[in-house]
Amino acid sequence: MSVRTTVKSIQDIMRQDVGVDGDAQRLSQLCWMFFLKIIDDQDQELELTRDDYRSPIPSRFQWRTWAADAEGLTGEHLLDFINDDLFPSLKGLPALGSNANRARVVRGVFEDAYNYMKSGQLMRQVINRINEVDFNDLAERRHFGDIYEQLLNDLQSAGNAGEYYTPRALTTFMAERLDPKPGEILLDPSCGTGGFLTCAIRYMRERHVKTPEDERWLQTGLRAVEKKQLPHMLCVTNLLLHGIEDPSCVRHDNTLARPYVSYGPADRVDIILTNPPFGGREEPGIESSFPAHLRTRETADLFLALFIRLLKPGGRAAVVLPDGTLFGEGVKTRLKEQLLEECNLHTIVRLPNSVFKPYASIGTNLLFFEKGEPTREVWFYEHRVPEGQKAYSMTKPIRVEHLQGCVDWWGGSERAGREPTEVAWKVTLEEIKARHYNLDVKNPHTVADDHGDPEELLARLEQDERTVGELREQLKAMLAEALLR
Repeated sequence: MSVRTTVKSIQDIMRQDVGVDGDAQRLSQLCWMFFLKIIDDQDQELELTRDDYRSPIPSRFQWRTWAADAEGLTGEHLLDFINDDLFPSLKGLPALGSNANRARVVRGVFEDAYNYMKSGQLMRQVINRINEVDFNDLAERRHFGDIYEQLLNDLQSAGNAGEYYTPRALTTFMAERLDPKPGEILLDPSCGTGGFLTCAIRYMRERHVKTPEDERWLQTGLRAVEKKQLPHMLCVTNLLLHGIEDPSCVRHDNTLARPYVSYGPADRVDIILTNPPFGGREEPGIESSFPAHLRTRETADLFLALFIRLLKPGGRAAVVLPDGTLFGEGVKTRLKEQLLEECNLHTIVRLPNSVFKPYASIGTNLLFFEKGEPTREVWFYEHRVPEGQKAYSMTKPIRVEHLQGCVDWWGGSERAGREPTEVAWKVTLEEIKARHYNLDVKNPHTVADDHGDPEELLARLEQDERTVGELREQLKAMLAEALLR
């Protein structure tokens, strides 16, 4: 049975269970079960390759002990074991010794996890299906990783806090433009389910990892934070799937809750790669930890202020931000002024509103900047929906090849040889200052639609209104006549 078929059959079994209600609960249930199988497969491999390795999970709670036997625990005995023994023990797992970080990861995953399934028989069926996947088989793990990310995409929803999962095409494009390397510190301060992290990991392994030491540098250079429980659990599992031995690099926390001034030199990073929540409001009090001139409850603005502070000199960033950040005033203007003074905002890629459809229909942009040199000019590139397609959608999403035109124009790591085209133009710092730091610069090569002479249009409108009035009076007369009959 293929991995895709296995996953589909698991979902079908879960749909029969009265305790699992909807996609979010189904994915949460799948996640902690996959997590235990994945970490146990990884533990067994580490026990073979390292003499001093011991799993942080006590033996009776390891997947191989209670789940691997297809004829093992089932029914009420299985439910009692999971609800009364497994969950309480893993929620309180002590973090001791050389594997303390790994123990903290297990505890973090289970602290807010929940067993939704009510049927021990159906749960045994699910467990047996999961046992068909060998997560130590690299090809199988990679295949499952793709399917897992598809499951995450299936869960996509436009949350009320303005959180959207970023299409794989964008995460890949952004990671490749930044060219992360082992030994650099890479941060996603609002990592969601880990899409940017896994793209960066995949890119580094394909381009830069040549030795075991390179891989160690890669693994120790990741930093991430996610404040919501389900995305955090999904991200940790996603990193395990991608061969990260210690996913404690993903903290379950709110990046913005820490005072702005407390982020010092030790917190600085080489790369920021992220899609921060936008359109949402932070809880009262969060903004008070920021300098007075940057205080706002708009999440995206607070994150942008923090990005500027967190980058090392020479550090680089690629972030998704809404149109409102580009044209907004007040705090947004002061933020953009600071960004242009402290960083080289070298490129803004303007995206069509439909990129995040159907979960959101909002104008977004990819901002690329480097810390240390002030901005002298900003290049804009307008990404357009492919010919023959009106908009992106769930059935026709943005794909990596759709961005090839921008890749070809980019000019490599040095951004050399850029030329204006019908979709690319540049604006000088002086022009931006004259616009009062409004970065919502429209494509100058686009011919404005000719809507006609205003006076002629107004006269036509007045004539149409008179016609509508006459028709209304005629209709009233006809109705009055009909009522008198």
